Amino acid sequence: MDATTRPPGRPRQFEIDDALDKAIVVFSERGYYAASISELKEAMGLTAGSLYKAFKDKKAIFLAAFDRYKQVRNALLNQEIGAGCDGRDKVFRMLRFYAEASHGESGRRGCLVVGTAIELAVYDAEAAERVGRSMARSEALFDRLIREGQADGSITKTIDAGATARLMLSVTQGLRVLGKTGPDRDRAFAVIDTAIKLLD
Repeated sequence: MDATTRPPGRPRQFEIDDALDKAIVVFSERGYYAASISELKEAMGLTAGSLYKAFKDKKAIFLAAFDRYKQVRNALLNQEIGAGCDGRDKVFRMLRFYAEASHGESGRRGCLVVGTAIELAVYDAEAAERVGRSMARSEALFDRLIREGQADGSITKTIDAGATARLMLSVTQGLRVLGKTGPDRDRAFAVIDTAIKLLD
């Protein structure tokens, strides 16, 4: 039986992932409350039947979209950091990763984590848990990379790794907020060029 005669049912995983990638755009641009089911259904390219077979309601779509967003972004970030030659270079690459997402179309669209923190985390425990886990992971990664740089000599040992990691987290999340106002690439990179000097 080929794809054109496949009986209706739950969409295949690759179809779900593709649909969630499109839902991410809607939620990032519109926010959770402003995004309607009809808008999501149209963007995701799923029939109402397929949508409700895959997801119970709008919140289920949102949580799945959030998890997909983090899965994709984490994989890309890990790939970028993996190309670093020492701890300092890896910190710079992580900062650059966020700076690249904080200008142009991606910047105006916004970060789903930041948007969720602002719009939902205070009122929704599941959203708050996901935001907290994401922020904690990023801070811990900065901390590990800074300590790696201190061990290999590329980052000064005089700084407090934990406090600096939290500062770097604040820089990256601030960049994503500023990205909504559409700063250009040069301005975003001026921020990380200043931040990386704190490691001297």
